[in-house]
Amino acid sequence: MFKFTIIKYVLTEIKMQAGKETIDEVQAKLELLKKKFEDDGQSLNTHLDGLFHSNYLSYWNYIHLDTLLSLQTPRTNFPDELIFITYHQITELYFKLVHHELAQILNQENISGEYFYKKMYRINWFLGRLIESFDIIAIGMDQEQFIHFRAALTPASGFQSLQYRMIEIAATEFINLVDKESRDQFSDYATIDEMFEHIYWKRGSIDLATGKKTLTLRQFEEKYSRRLLRLANEHKNKNLYSLFKRLTFEEQKDEKILAAMKRFDTYINISWPLAHYKYAVRYLHKPNEEVASTGGTNWQKYLPPRFQKRIFFPSLWSESEIAEWGKNWVETEVFDVKR
Repeated sequence: MFKFTIIKYVLTEIKMQAGKETIDEVQAKLELLKKKFEDDGQSLNTHLDGLFHSNYLSYWNYIHLDTLLSLQTPRTNFPDELIFITYHQITELYFKLVHHELAQILNQENISGEYFYKKMYRINWFLGRLIESFDIIAIGMDQEQFIHFRAALTPASGFQSLQYRMIEIAATEFINLVDKESRDQFSDYATIDEMFEHIYWKRGSIDLATGKKTLTLRQFEEKYSRRLLRLANEHKNKNLYSLFKRLTFEEQKDEKILAAMKRFDTYINISWPLAHYKYAVRYLHKPNEEVASTGGTNWQKYLPPRFQKRIFFPSLWSESEIAEWGKNWVETEVFDVKR
């Protein structure tokens, strides 16, 4: 009875101060709350009791600020390693946002072109900001410090980003992720398990000195191969490319949707890897010497799109665009060729 006395008192005070319209609004909301809890087999009274004892929410508790700021644990005493690790954590949060939006598209049973475009626009906005933010690494970090502290990071590598692989798998038909030198050997009846052994990033993680799988790759496979295989099978007929093909003919020809799809393809398969390539050329390239990444990957062959020809939505591009895949970006952004 105590809580109802308080509620009655509060409602009376509201009525005296704000009039009947306000009290009716509060009563209507209480009725909606009562129905909500009853529908879930819950008691409104119990939840009202909980409100009396609950603390107010604070910004730092809501985003777990203390925990968040404690997650940067550099392995060396070089100050700029903090920048390096913080930026990679930022990257993973952006990937989480992108995958979150992709999941919403893929979970729609009857998707409309309008909804499809809205989500694609948001995904591309996230990716665009992520790519622009790479200057945090390229400009905001001292080159000499990086050269020194990078040895302490071996064999860890951004190559081991699970979320990036999840985005790739959710984006396209799996054959488009197979290394281009192996694609022709698979028929339409090939299984995901068969193709998985020839996925492009495995070829890119071969030790330069021995020709064998790097420890970076072996670690990644041990931890995530089963999960990625399961995900790939789940997305066999439920990926972004297949959903695009299920839109109406008019929606598939919509210029806005086509542009959004091609922008996504470009961001993931050209702009993002080449942002890393440009950075690697600056920090790791030496005349007459091939310098491996911290994961030992062959970045000179692994990163450039012209070698990979990895394209999520090949039917949306012309033959000439595919032939020149990534070339303009390299010339203007990496080698500063004026066109």
